[in-house]
Amino acid sequence: MRLNTDFVAWFRSVAPYINAFRSKVFVVAFGGEVVADGKFVELVHDLNLLASLGVRLVLVHGARPQIEARLKESQLQTTYVRGMRVTDAATLQCVKESIGRVRVEIEALLSMGLPNSPMANAAIRVASGNFVTARPVGVIEGIDLMHTGEVRKVDTAAVRFRLEQGEVALLSPLGYSPTGEIFNLTLENVAAEAAIALKAEKLIFLMDTDGIEEECGGSSGALLLRELTVAEGKVLLTKLANKAARLSDDAQLYLPFAVKACEGGVSRVHLINRHANGAVLQELFTHSGIGTMISEGPLQNLRDARIEDVGAILQLIEPLEIDGTLVRRNRELLEMEINRFVVVEHDGMIIGCAALYPFPHDKAGELACLTVHSDYRGTGCGDTLLKNVEAKARSQGSKKLFVLTTRTAHWFVERGFLQADVEELPKAKQGLYNYRRRSKVFVKKI
Repeated sequence: MRLNTDFVAWFRSVAPYINAFRSKVFVVAFGGEVVADGKFVELVHDLNLLASLGVRLVLVHGARPQIEARLKESQLQTTYVRGMRVTDAATLQCVKESIGRVRVEIEALLSMGLPNSPMANAAIRVASGNFVTARPVGVIEGIDLMHTGEVRKVDTAAVRFRLEQGEVALLSPLGYSPTGEIFNLTLENVAAEAAIALKAEKLIFLMDTDGIEEECGGSSGALLLRELTVAEGKVLLTKLANKAARLSDDAQLYLPFAVKACEGGVSRVHLINRHANGAVLQELFTHSGIGTMISEGPLQNLRDARIEDVGAILQLIEPLEIDGTLVRRNRELLEMEINRFVVVEHDGMIIGCAALYPFPHDKAGELACLTVHSDYRGTGCGDTLLKNVEAKARSQGSKKLFVLTTRTAHWFVERGFLQADVEELPKAKQGLYNYRRRSKVFVKKI
């Protein structure tokens, strides 16, 4: 029987995400363009898949192109202030008509049977309603925005009840006041406030670009910023305000709300290209993703290894054991020595490790099992691990650090290690030296 090992490896790689996402709330926000250009059918497949995996979905839709078209039909002019439409009574009527049509179309597409989809022959129920209470924005820059509003409150109890019943909640960019007024809201405002109120695990914005792309000078084009912290996002917004940076229109629109959502407790905000096939799946089920991910703090941290890291470390070092770069370690030995390891963790995934074995009588320490995941080599993870091990060795009274290697001699030489003879190793280590491997010895004074 022929085995598809690539499929097995892929399925194992996504299993942790499936487990982590089950019963979590994801808010997915998309503009009316997704419906207007027929792309929503593709998105429905991805949303159905998420729903079948137990993700609780809240969809927030926009309707800007539909509203613009309706205003043009009615020969009405529109004015924007800070990206918000000035909504008078006539404009509000066009807004209500357009949003109503878009919402009905989305509900119809979510309700249809999709052959060959994860939810084929299973109904996906959609719940929409007056979940959002709004208030008027008021006067900005001397202009009264009239029926343009902002979110005042999201009825989280009602939304959560729908989600717990297995329904998908659909929020439109309309809000209602306790006195019965209707307000025109922005998609990004509704999405961010809903994600904060529901304590969502993720907020996903679908946009026309790949994510937050900072334009570089000259002919080098734009640089996709794959990860941003809230602090880095604020710096970028400040640079944008001072005209020291340039961002796409979508990025300027969504970034402030992405930062606000993270500050409000949303774990991750993702900004991804709606034109990419399976964009939501590629972003959520691959570690590197395809867009920009924003989080409250840095995703990468260095820490002491714990017993529950043993499996991840074994998986990390296995390829190097197979090609002979590292000496094989069985699980039992690794469990016994786990307190000697440090790991680099990136968004919950172990991407690097190293171990320190002290030889106190010789005032020396051995650096062992220094490994970095292939996707993160060249990012400085190896240097981070080396510096940490050096600091630990010094704190234990070691004057030198040594390493035995067969394949990575140049890397250590570039970092101040000098080649030495086996006789320069501590006596205890000399007795364990494997002359069949003929590992080279390198020593660094610390």
